[in-house]
Amino acid sequence: MHRRLVIMSAEGLRQAQNKMRNAGVSPAAIDVFSHYYGELEAGATGLIPEETITPLLDPTQLADIDIPDTDANDALAATAVIKLNGGLGTSMGMDRAKSLLPVRDGQSFLDIIAAQVQRARATTGAPLPLVLMNSFRTRDDSLAALSAHDGIEVDGLPLDFLQNKEPKLRVDDLTPVQWPTDPDLEWCPPGHGDIYTALLASGVLDALLEAGFRYASASNSDNLGAIPDARIAGWFAASGAPYAAELCTRTAADRKGGHLAIRSADNQLILRDTAQTPPDQMHFFTDEYRHPYFHTNNLWFDLAALKKALTERGAVLGLPLIRNRKTVDPTDASSPEVFQIESAMGAAIEVFEGATAIAVSRERFLPVKTTNDLLVLRSDAYRLDADGALRLDVAAAPIVDLDPEFFKTISDFDARFPHGAPSLRNAASLTVHGDWSFGADVVVTGDVTLTGSGHVADGTHLA
Repeated sequence: MHRRLVIMSAEGLRQAQNKMRNAGVSPAAIDVFSHYYGELEAGATGLIPEETITPLLDPTQLADIDIPDTDANDALAATAVIKLNGGLGTSMGMDRAKSLLPVRDGQSFLDIIAAQVQRARATTGAPLPLVLMNSFRTRDDSLAALSAHDGIEVDGLPLDFLQNKEPKLRVDDLTPVQWPTDPDLEWCPPGHGDIYTALLASGVLDALLEAGFRYASASNSDNLGAIPDARIAGWFAASGAPYAAELCTRTAADRKGGHLAIRSADNQLILRDTAQTPPDQMHFFTDEYRHPYFHTNNLWFDLAALKKALTERGAVLGLPLIRNRKTVDPTDASSPEVFQIESAMGAAIEVFEGATAIAVSRERFLPVKTTNDLLVLRSDAYRLDADGALRLDVAAAPIVDLDPEFFKTISDFDARFPHGAPSLRNAASLTVHGDWSFGADVVVTGDVTLTGSGHVADGTHLA
């Protein structure tokens, strides 16, 4: 039986490699996939038990750092801005780049990001090339949106590179799944850990280095808090570290976010995500007092150090495996079960000796994962500052909980807020159970809960 499984898995790898070659996937990405396939075949789960780590309790605090302005601006001048832009916003019912969603005054995430970069250029004199990591499905629309921003390109450098794709594998025999009903569902992205392989295979890593850029600041395109920051760039350059992660203090609302920890075996910083935590140890993972800082996915890395590591390792950095078990069609529980092999961008912290982390203020972490988040950012609880950053304009952000049956998708959400977000600057929370729509100039104060169904008329003050 063991020999039969080995033969089957060897055939599965061969089929997967051929499928990737036929789809034009880069040889480097195929090598990385093959590495993870071997780990999966060997039974790796990617789990990081609590007893193998020590919580990270005392990272460097940005608030305590003193960097001369000249050093900060010089470091920023050597930095490229990379935004992960492959997401389609499918969890909110979208079928195009999530970053094209309007956030403030008709401006999309990408519009605001472009403005952030151009204002930082004007303020510091840094060239700050903006580069998107797109997927095949986000590329055309996103580049078209950026074309509206004159001068956004820098020195002939590309505005984007493509993330790779890989086949989903059947759980029963590790062969590439076949799904003729929708062949696109046979593929998945390799997780945002693919950024390093894709930078190399696309030629963008070499192009940035040849143009004289030494550092990269990478973050998600749905996080408008991660603006170009000369002070962090100056700290990173002065540290001499090859890699750094931005952290924020955890609250009860951040219990699902990944966190850094110290691996007991070698005192190496590592990243642990939800999927890497044993199910019976989730109470440790979600304890904001035991693990008081969460990982923002705002990263800084030395491009030369990255090139050296990729060259030495044959493009295989060896980031920890994340094994996700799903169905090939996420909407059909009866469709075949598959493994999606992924890795996390932030897991590279364990690859680079001397990698470090810095705790930053919460304003650098404003992701939009649901329409709850979107409503708060569209409201007057936040302001759009001159540097292009969205910043909280009240003491504490209100907590919004909208009924997913009626508000989960953007189309349903917009239909129920046709006049925009209500005033939330004096709200502590807004909870909506049921089908409600909102008129213009609605004001929410304190804690408000709506149940049943109905319409909130224009000018209503909910308290």
